[in-house]
Amino acid sequence: MSLHPVLDAVTRRIRERSRATRAAYLERLRAAAAQGPRRLALGCANRAHGFAGCTAAEDKAALRGGSTPAIGIVTSYNDMLSAHQPYGDYPERLKAAVRAAGGVAQVAGGVPAMCDGVTQGEPGMELSLFSREVIAMGTAVALSHGTFDGVLCLGVCDKIVPGLLIGALSFGHLPTVFVPAGPMPSGLPNKEKGRIRQQYAEGKLDKDALLEAEAASYHAPGTCTFYGTANSNQMLVEMMGLHLPGASFANPGTALRDALTDAAARRVVALRTPIGEIVDERAIVNAVVGLLATGGSTNHTLHLPAIAAAAGIALTWEDFAELSAVVPLLARVYPNGSADVNHFEAAGGMAFLIGELADAGLLHGDARTVWEDDGIAAYRRPLRLEHGDLVRGAAVRESADPAVLAPVASPMAAEGGLRVLSGPLGRAVVKVSAVKPVHRVIEAPARVFTDQESVQAAFRRGELHRDVVVVVRFQGPKANGMPELHKLTPPLGVLQDLGYRVALVTDGRMSGASGKVPAAIHVTPEAAAGGPLGRVRDGDMLRLDAERGTLEVLVDDVEWTARPLADAPADAGVGCGRELFGVFRRAVGSAEAGASVFG
Repeated sequence: MSLHPVLDAVTRRIRERSRATRAAYLERLRAAAAQGPRRLALGCANRAHGFAGCTAAEDKAALRGGSTPAIGIVTSYNDMLSAHQPYGDYPERLKAAVRAAGGVAQVAGGVPAMCDGVTQGEPGMELSLFSREVIAMGTAVALSHGTFDGVLCLGVCDKIVPGLLIGALSFGHLPTVFVPAGPMPSGLPNKEKGRIRQQYAEGKLDKDALLEAEAASYHAPGTCTFYGTANSNQMLVEMMGLHLPGASFANPGTALRDALTDAAARRVVALRTPIGEIVDERAIVNAVVGLLATGGSTNHTLHLPAIAAAAGIALTWEDFAELSAVVPLLARVYPNGSADVNHFEAAGGMAFLIGELADAGLLHGDARTVWEDDGIAAYRRPLRLEHGDLVRGAAVRESADPAVLAPVASPMAAEGGLRVLSGPLGRAVVKVSAVKPVHRVIEAPARVFTDQESVQAAFRRGELHRDVVVVVRFQGPKANGMPELHKLTPPLGVLQDLGYRVALVTDGRMSGASGKVPAAIHVTPEAAAGGPLGRVRDGDMLRLDAERGTLEVLVDDVEWTARPLADAPADAGVGCGRELFGVFRRAVGSAEAGASVFG
């Protein structure tokens, strides 16, 4: 199947836009590769330090000789958070599998892994986005000894995978395989969880009932089963060819998961293609297509530009919007439906999705992967267990549940549902895949806040029970690290269900859990950088038009331009480690450029 003309045009435009930066990146990558394994050039004391900790005599002897492939493991393990708990026994398993394949594996380092689910609405959430940068730097520190021939990256959630990937791309001359841990088994149905959250927001249920529901939803090791940033990460990494085929959504503790983990270890020993060559313009476009086709997390309008930049590639919001207009929505997974990722996997998962997109010309099927030389289109044949052996399964050509995962011929929606808004308030993104058409154009008076706690308090007082555009400003990366405003979803959902015309406009984030209420997020320039969001006053008429792609303030032009910008709230910026991240807030770039401190 020939490429869709829009996919081809967007890729060509990205390639041309990135010509100089990509060439410089590849030159650096190839220069590093030409040096060969750096450990062979190290002094004797340096080399001895590198294998002194080996407890297996055969590993020590192999590393001392210098010709055995050395694999570095970078892990996000901790046993507080469900998604990362399974990684506790991965290092020994990976070491054994690498050894059997003729190599030696060592844990090169660990990176932090915080959970947005724990920190939602709390001070720690102001560290969340910048933890991506810390993880990238931690990955670089882990690999900085220069003694490895390949890398295994162990990470799943939110900022962890983007951070690992950005860090790994700094060592782009090394073959690298990402090793997922998988989602927890299904618990309380997402629709029921959402209903209970909304009833709690309305004061109809107490906190004990809410906690019982949440504990029944998040109940076991593995990622949360809704389709937020964590599971969007896994989809994206497979779309980029950095997982083994079908590895994204096998549950922890299963025979298939163990077999896939062992196979990843064996594969990295044999792999010769460096990660910096795999992550090219085609891989980046494939990742955007996957995000759009599945209605994935809006956080990736931040992460994907930052990841692309790490590989010398310039990705813009226009690229997202142009692709969204031609990529159909093929999945309905909570919050864009009632199913969870286990239902998505059972319906055909990544294999069906990749096959459908490839057949429709909506995928660069020849993009390189960590698995074989025949491109990502071959991932329509996932790895499966047969009689205890891991084999390539048959191509998945039919969905087992079209209500969860649909074919291109009869999609959930004709487009991916991610749109860019622009106007006097700046530029923003809005995800409309879960927003009904009747709610996609909202014109109403503004009510302005500077934090989500004040929004919740106003809701409880009944002050928002009317048509309203809730503006929450000074929530961008420079202001306070851009915390997710996930706790706004239940009260705004209540207002919408009561029949009011409701929208959210913010320079903050709403996360992968954004849903049925239209939300113009990541408004840039942010208020703390002098953006026009700082001019909005209570009562101003705002218009969010997701159909036309506009974000307007209906105030006389002369009055609007004469208004002073609002003063930022006093920067607490201390406590819970926030004082350590002031350097990030001062250095961070715009949301449109990935909200990154690099480059």
